[in-house]
Amino acid sequence: MENRKFEKLDVEASLLGFGCMRFPLDQDGHIEEKEAEKMIDLAIESGVTYIDTAYPYHDGDSEPFVGRVLKKYPRESFKLATKLPIWNINSQQEAMEIFDSQLKRLDVEYVDFYLLHALDADKWKKVKEYHIIEMCEELRKQGKIKYLGFSFHDEFNVFEEIIKYHSWDFCQLQLNYMDMEIQAGQRGVDFANELGIPLVVMEPIKGGSLAKLPEDVTKIFKDYNSEATLASWALRYVGTLPGVKVILSGMSTLAQVEDNLKTFNNYKNLSKEELTIVNKVADTLHSRTKNGCTGCEYCMPCPFGVNIPTNFKYWNNASIYDDKDGFKAQYAKMSDDAKASHCKECGACEKMCPQQLLIREDLKRVAKYFE
Repeated sequence: MENRKFEKLDVEASLLGFGCMRFPLDQDGHIEEKEAEKMIDLAIESGVTYIDTAYPYHDGDSEPFVGRVLKKYPRESFKLATKLPIWNINSQQEAMEIFDSQLKRLDVEYVDFYLLHALDADKWKKVKEYHIIEMCEELRKQGKIKYLGFSFHDEFNVFEEIIKYHSWDFCQLQLNYMDMEIQAGQRGVDFANELGIPLVVMEPIKGGSLAKLPEDVTKIFKDYNSEATLASWALRYVGTLPGVKVILSGMSTLAQVEDNLKTFNNYKNLSKEELTIVNKVADTLHSRTKNGCTGCEYCMPCPFGVNIPTNFKYWNNASIYDDKDGFKAQYAKMSDDAKASHCKECGACEKMCPQQLLIREDLKRVAKYFE
């Protein structure tokens, strides 16, 4: 198993981290515990030492389940990560109560990697208002947290403000070969490296999208290496980025665990030639985008409730990944008010769009495509 050292922290972890948010489910929608336990056991026996969960995963069932499984292993043999749901708190006291409950749910005395979960501009205001960092630093002094970081979902300027605000031990970013220009992206990688802050990567396979690609794109990879899986290309891409210490994979099946273990037990960074191939695939997929929506949400809120960025995300992804049925099903789950067909053509959104998209016309096209 490929291991990497967090030089700043003088600690080592497996490059593959087990993300505990996509376990297999039983008929009632609960974690299929026997199968999920087998998956964790295989990962740990094969050298995975970084286990990542969070307060809301699996409707709150992930932390207690993970805690029970990890009881079989010596506490010092793994690195446990979990996260504080900033959206759930309205005071420092509430944050403390949630943290205390997390220790109980996980049945541990301390958390190795503790993250402020899914920070964006609004959640960051709460972090500062309720002095959450100060609270976490006090917990560190008490030995209940070893390393403090944050996971992030917003634009680069927000990332820049957050990462400069505190001497963070690490940060967690959404990175994959399709998303290097959105959220923190490549600029975030470069800036974190400049500051010497180690990176943990989430969504390396873009929620599974990069493990199943259109035939013509798959052929580009297969012509170079017929044995390598699509997922392995995506994982090695982010592993090649400078400063990356852990790559999280939210595995749902034993087969996915086995495939990832193959990638990381014989791990090699991408060569220059392989990077060229990945960039060719990314360019090919990006060229199929229907419009240039970046998901910045400047167009929101819509006065009539239309979720403009989500409509465009499903529309674009259906085209990029040649999966109309899959994204049509996602679209169907949206509330009627949020769907493209609910647009009243008031035009308020277009005045705010930095990309100057013809949003009203594009929403008509989305509605026609999916409905």
